[in-house]
Amino acid sequence: MTFIHLLITQFIAHTLADYYFQNDRLANQKNQLGFRSSFLKYHFIIVTALSFLLSFQTSFWWVALLIGSTHYIIDGTKPYINRSRILGKYAFFIDQNLHLLIILVLTWIYASGKPSMPWVPIIWPMELSMVILCGMLILKPANILIKEIFKFYEISVPGTGDLPNAGKLIGLVERILVFTFIVIGEFQAVGFLIAAKSILRFKNEDASKSEYVLIGTLLSFGIAIFLGLITMTLIRS
Repeated sequence: MTFIHLLITQFIAHTLADYYFQNDRLANQKNQLGFRSSFLKYHFIIVTALSFLLSFQTSFWWVALLIGSTHYIIDGTKPYINRSRILGKYAFFIDQNLHLLIILVLTWIYASGKPSMPWVPIIWPMELSMVILCGMLILKPANILIKEIFKFYEISVPGTGDLPNAGKLIGLVERILVFTFIVIGEFQAVGFLIAAKSILRFKNEDASKSEYVLIGTLLSFGIAIFLGLITMTLIRS
């Protein structure tokens, strides 16, 4: 397993642990209570276990333990960042960038040595792992990222009579479609999808709602296009 492939699998482990193996209630509990959160210790175990398992190498145990331990410390101190007048609005971005930077550095240090042979033969290509990672990122993590960007710029949701969570579902579907179209090289279909959504969603006379929808749409499409281009480039390289 190459360094890049190992790094991708570690990013998959992080995405699973931070976004799919905890719900909003548990995440909010950690953000508010930090080290006093009853879930934090279980989160540490989940992070460490997933990191170790998705390395597919027995000698990776110490790296997984370090990743889990630093994750525990960062999440435990996050409430202090949240309450900071200066850093509070950057809390989500500081948290995630620290996690990813630590994973990158520790994985590089490990790969620079002499990794052991995987306990499971890695028969799938690195490109498949990248598709899996990006496919995971365009779902729940993308929703959370968009919400945090709105919070950062203090963009409030305008009053609306739309169905609850309808916008979130539309965003999920559109990102899946855009990502798929980009990966298979059907760029015309992406343009058609953008045009179709513009016709369907921007007939409202409420300027604030139109701007809110426009920002959300641009962020949603931008994330899907960015991840799609990265995946397509890796597949075709």
